[in-house]
Amino acid sequence: MSLPVRLGLFYSALFVGTGASSPYMPLWFADRGLSGAQIGLILSLPMLARVFTAPLIAVWADSFRLRRTALMVMSLGVTAAYAAMALPLGFAGWTVVWFVASSAFATLSPLADVIVLNRARTDGFNYGWPRGIGSVAFIVANIVVGALLTWGTPDLVLVWITAAVALSALAARYLLPPDPVHEGGQTVRASDRFAGLGELLRDPAFLTAAVSVGLIQSAHAFYYGFSTLAWKQQGLPESLTGVLWSVGVVVEVAFMWFMEPWRRKIGPRNLLVIGGVAAVVRWTALAFSPPLWALFPLQTLHVFSYAATFLASLQLVERLSTPRNASAAQTINSALSAGVLMGVATMISGPLFDRFGAQGYLLMSAMALAGLMGALRLYGVRRLDPA
Repeated sequence: MSLPVRLGLFYSALFVGTGASSPYMPLWFADRGLSGAQIGLILSLPMLARVFTAPLIAVWADSFRLRRTALMVMSLGVTAAYAAMALPLGFAGWTVVWFVASSAFATLSPLADVIVLNRARTDGFNYGWPRGIGSVAFIVANIVVGALLTWGTPDLVLVWITAAVALSALAARYLLPPDPVHEGGQTVRASDRFAGLGELLRDPAFLTAAVSVGLIQSAHAFYYGFSTLAWKQQGLPESLTGVLWSVGVVVEVAFMWFMEPWRRKIGPRNLLVIGGVAAVVRWTALAFSPPLWALFPLQTLHVFSYAATFLASLQLVERLSTPRNASAAQTINSALSAGVLMGVATMISGPLFDRFGAQGYLLMSAMALAGLMGALRLYGVRRLDPA
């Protein structure tokens, strides 16, 4: 089996779980009697803390000899935490357990990105191919779990994501290459690992890029947390919600697989600006609860609001970091995109949905606009100019 396929199968193990948890875990919490505000709080707390937890986990992950070891250990830990969610813990207990599970799970993808980006560069394949395979798994989970929920209970969501992350632990061991964390396979002192982290936090260009990406990506918070409930208020069944989510991911996969020459030609800064513009248009339109026929073309904007922004961020972060702080750079980028900024947006989204319904998307439009303004500032960073 070729390396890109093996890496794609590992991403599939991760995203077949995310494809169920992202749209449908709010239904599981709602089925337990939690309000929109409580759901928003549970989902947002690990995101808010990620700006601290993600870099610390990255520094810990770099203490191993092989990059895949940390991925195996964390996947097993998340499996145990997800299983504990089945206990009647109540709001406070579920909040604590979800915090642990989500904090660990959120670092798996950026740590895997470090492996795949390095291999794509050295082995000469398109990063979008394995990542796109993972996105196909996300689509499958969207559709299958949505269909299962038309006759089953939301408990199916928890069973699905627990099995998926257990599969990720096996995939990390048998599908990921045994790449060393550091040249020669030696370990590096904690002080040196933290020094690399400090260099990033003192770099204004890196922080501008990370915050700009974070604002555009975190503007998806209302969509991730409450699109299923908002569409349900419009009378759309969960099965159709899965189809709508899948439309966005289908165009994302096509973009990753077939648009690599175009992406390289326009460069990451232009790609990020396009993503910001698409996000502003997308969230503004969804705020007015458009009819079903309009939802499908709006969902295709996911190719820019998410995929273009994501790929631009990987390239920007890779150019603005060094080998010794590459893990920390990608996890800080993820911590802002899917962490503290996403957490604030998610926490706000709960009360917004309770009071304003779909019009809560308008705040997401404002966040995307702020990210777009930051992206424009990157045109003054000479390190990002084409060689």
